[in-house]
Amino acid sequence: MKVLRIRALRGPNLWSQHTSIEATVFCSGSENSIDTIPGFEARLRERFPEISLLQPAGHHEAVTMAHVLEFATLGLQVQAGCPVTFSRTVQTPEANTYRVIVGYSEEKVGLLAFELAQALCTSAIDDSAFDLSDALHRLRELNEDIRLGPSTGAIVQAAVARGIPFRRLTEGSLVQFGWGSKQRRIQASESDRTSAVAESIVQDKELTKTLLHAAGIPVPLGREVNDVEDAWLAACEIGVPVVIKPLDSNQGKGVTVNLVTAEQVKAAYLIAAEISDNVLVERYIPGHDYRMLVVGNKLVAAARREPPQVIGDGVQSIYELVEQINRDPMRGEGHVTSLTKIHLDEISIAHLAAQGLTAESIPVKGMRVVLRKNANLSTGGTATDVTDDIHPELAARVIAAAKVVGLDICGVDVVCDNVMSSLEDQGGGVIEVNAAPGLRMHLQPSYGKGRAVGEAIIDYMFPQGENARIPVIAVTGTNGKTTTTRLIANVLQRDQKRVGVTCTDGVYVDEQCMDTGDCSGPKSARNILFHPDVDAAVLETARGGLLREGLGFDRCDVAVVTNIGMGDHLGMAYINTAEELAVVKRIIVQNVAPKTGYAVLNAADPLVASMAEHCPSSVIFFAQDRHHPVLAMHRAQHKRVIYMESSCIVAASETVEYRIPLNEIPLTKNGSINFQIENVMAAIGAGWALGLEWAVIHDGVASFVSNTQTAPGRFNLFNYRNATLIADYGHNPDAIQALVSAIDNIPSKKRSVVISAAGDRRDEDIRQQTRILGDAFDEVVLYQDQCQRGRADGEVLSLLREGLGNAKRTQKVSEIVGEAIAIDAALSNLQDGELCLILVDQVEQSLGQINNRIALG
Repeated sequence: MKVLRIRALRGPNLWSQHTSIEATVFCSGSENSIDTIPGFEARLRERFPEISLLQPAGHHEAVTMAHVLEFATLGLQVQAGCPVTFSRTVQTPEANTYRVIVGYSEEKVGLLAFELAQALCTSAIDDSAFDLSDALHRLRELNEDIRLGPSTGAIVQAAVARGIPFRRLTEGSLVQFGWGSKQRRIQASESDRTSAVAESIVQDKELTKTLLHAAGIPVPLGREVNDVEDAWLAACEIGVPVVIKPLDSNQGKGVTVNLVTAEQVKAAYLIAAEISDNVLVERYIPGHDYRMLVVGNKLVAAARREPPQVIGDGVQSIYELVEQINRDPMRGEGHVTSLTKIHLDEISIAHLAAQGLTAESIPVKGMRVVLRKNANLSTGGTATDVTDDIHPELAARVIAAAKVVGLDICGVDVVCDNVMSSLEDQGGGVIEVNAAPGLRMHLQPSYGKGRAVGEAIIDYMFPQGENARIPVIAVTGTNGKTTTTRLIANVLQRDQKRVGVTCTDGVYVDEQCMDTGDCSGPKSARNILFHPDVDAAVLETARGGLLREGLGFDRCDVAVVTNIGMGDHLGMAYINTAEELAVVKRIIVQNVAPKTGYAVLNAADPLVASMAEHCPSSVIFFAQDRHHPVLAMHRAQHKRVIYMESSCIVAASETVEYRIPLNEIPLTKNGSINFQIENVMAAIGAGWALGLEWAVIHDGVASFVSNTQTAPGRFNLFNYRNATLIADYGHNPDAIQALVSAIDNIPSKKRSVVISAAGDRRDEDIRQQTRILGDAFDEVVLYQDQCQRGRADGEVLSLLREGLGNAKRTQKVSEIVGEAIAIDAALSNLQDGELCLILVDQVEQSLGQINNRIALG
């Protein structure tokens, strides 16, 4: 078994709407059925007993090594605790070659699972060792290391439930919600509106206490101290018992409470001084420790925290009792699980010593042994939900504390006897205010019901009814994608939106070029959706990116498919027919927003029209022929259609009929260019799907002019020495046929064409291009481009010349090496009244050359 290629599909893709690992695997002859490998399945199950059934009941197909790899990759992730369910194995047209697709929740975990599955298969073939426990440990450890923690995860889950898109920006807890200008970000439980000044304030516990005291909020008295002697002096001034804490600690690190003797105070000072150079001594307030969570101007959750403790059984030592508690699967390291393991560290040992105990002491049955004085969950404590018991005056004090320091999301620590009366009535106080509060004690308290704190944070960030999405329009097809994309963007600009565009010419934000080159893939789409100045995104979506990585977004509001033609990258990535190409391109249709979205489809193209049955929402069909059966049926069902009638483009539904005359749409040249009419129809359909005003749609298509700035290489017309010059990026037979049909409407004395072809096309597709041109042009100039894409010198020219073998019109054929030289040669011979079509490859350079030549006359 040999893995030929492996990819991470990071968005909706050919196989699934979820992230997946896709591997292309070659199996040797014997591996095409594991039944031919004696004892293989038994050895496999010996190494991995939990692997699923290799052959479902009632099926009798051969199980290949590729299938085993699929089941092993999925099974290892499941056993490691990853929430994945999807997998599939598909045979390719190549002998003994398969594609194995397995879902993943974390990309690195999925890739590691695939690697370990390979090792498992090899060990079962060779009868060598495979350490399953080590493999699962590696997967779990990696998953725990990189997956979202409970606080961030709860917020993300709440966003997903509201239909708000999200994307992790780092492997940590920095997450973006929403797209473009609607986006917001969080870092753990901090929002992008959490004030850095407020964070600085709460890190300084003395300053926090001063501000709270000034606002009339009860706080324990205290001061900062310089050394052990000063700590005891401060304790005497305040009156014991006292609390000693680092001035800028978090998670309860270095905090020691209820200190009454000089020895205790001095020992606690040394512990705190290891955490921070600044140490605080303050009055100890007796009572229970409570954490209150404030979000915006609301108290959304409260929990009573208990310090870590054990209950004696008269048999086991304190150390053994702690080990027993730590075996609880709910306890883990850090913040991964709902509870944290208890550690008998220096602070715990010192606290036991103060009680006359050691870790080896055996407490009597029923004896409660507290292991430390602070009750933070991060040191092994527990939490009991008390949200429903909070007294209104206490809640008001807590909310006021958050306002005083300026935090929008914060944890307020309160010490008091109970929460059913005000702080003043019971001598309680606010002892600390925390930025980035942990949420797990409220999500999964040890006792009581969990609170929807993730939802509270999302509701604070995004008002109800707001899904943080901007309009996303995806455009695909064989020809016309870029022009249609640019045209839709122009319509949206007339709606006063800042538009982000990705296409084969580059990336644009509000008409400013942000990147150049072919930017029709998922990376460019994600960049647009990250941009904070984008109000709407129009994303050209090419097949290459769909196959390599999937979509760059979870769903689109409008999916536009222009057409499916022959010769466009067929023969690559196992896509050999137009039907297979259509399956790839319809991914955008399958991922239209359910109920609210639209697919805008070319009814005259059978492969495009058939995509309608895969759309989870509504469809708008367009075609020039109003009597086309698909269009007529759709209209009979009172659904939206766009067609040609009386030199107008008509958009009609049960309640609407709107007409735009072709002579008001410059792109169509008064209706003489059929393929541009279809591009305009598609753009009108997109605007209609988005609910734009008809005046805006009309203005958008009427104001769009196809030139070297707005649509470079897309039927750019020039006048050169009173001859017609057309530059176009047409690069497949369908595009060339459409160009010939358009040129038939332009009078000329003589026609010439300059053409090359991409070397990565099939031989027949290259020949077909000149076969079409040979019946339409008097002279053909063939040129060999700089990049032959795997072809030998002269090979592309030879195929192009073969296509001219039975040409009906072409009288003269010449061959030139170099695009620029070929263009110069053609223009030098161009006479008054003639027409020259230049099929450019290097669009920017060739258009620049043409413009310079025209400027020189």
